Amino acid sequence: MSMRSQERRNLLLEALSVGEIDVDEVALRLNVSASTVRRDLQHLSAIRAVRRTYGGAILARRPPETTLAERLAVNGAEKRAIARAALDLVADGDTLILDAGSTVAAFGQLLATRRLRIITNNLALLPFLTEAPGLDLVVLGGALRATSMSTIGPLAVEALRLMTADRAILSADGVVAGRGLCEASLDQVTLKSLMMRQAREVIVLADASKLGRAEQTAWAPLPRNWTLVTDSHEPAEELQRLSEAGAELRIATASVT
Repeated sequence: MSMRSQERRNLLLEALSVGEIDVDEVALRLNVSASTVRRDLQHLSAIRAVRRTYGGAILARRPPETTLAERLAVNGAEKRAIARAALDLVADGDTLILDAGSTVAAFGQLLATRRLRIITNNLALLPFLTEAPGLDLVVLGGALRATSMSTIGPLAVEALRLMTADRAILSADGVVAGRGLCEASLDQVTLKSLMMRQAREVIVLADASKLGRAEQTAWAPLPRNWTLVTDSHEPAEELQRLSEAGAELRIATASVT
């Protein structure tokens, strides 16, 4: 049986992590044609994971991180639609773990009238949640990560180990089938991975621009079954791969209220 494209692309990214690769050499190693490797590199280049060179490729330079305010300004309508759609997945009385990130921030702002227990490292949400009478709020301590207005590090991890939840609501810089959630730092993915382990269900909120995106270098693997709330049926190929990787897909639309 031939190796699936996602498996090949994962192997290509691993090979690129130690330096530039040569197309013909990698084709020989993977037992596929050079044209197949070129198509895989073209796909990885399209999602800005690699940069093509003469006869091969190198990993793309990791882009600088944007601030939370900058991320909130990008695809704002889509993020609000995703947030509204995700409300249907939450029941009063639930315990939720809320991750950092702009889409989770949009979701959290809709919870002020609900009756929930919320565990979060998302400091940007505190002004919206602290006065809500039906919320029992637990804030994870730790080191401040100013770009996302969140806490990370061993203090946040150790605190979260003491708690479990019904659902973990997560965001990510990228969501890639077979690899998981992509972020800029190991501290981020360490905490996200624990959030997933401590929750009975995992829900990822990600607009279509995040799907298949692998620009950063740290990864949090997803569980066998999870839910993806996104805003578009495109990219269809990536959504199909994510579905095959265990995602239950929910597509938000502008008509969601």
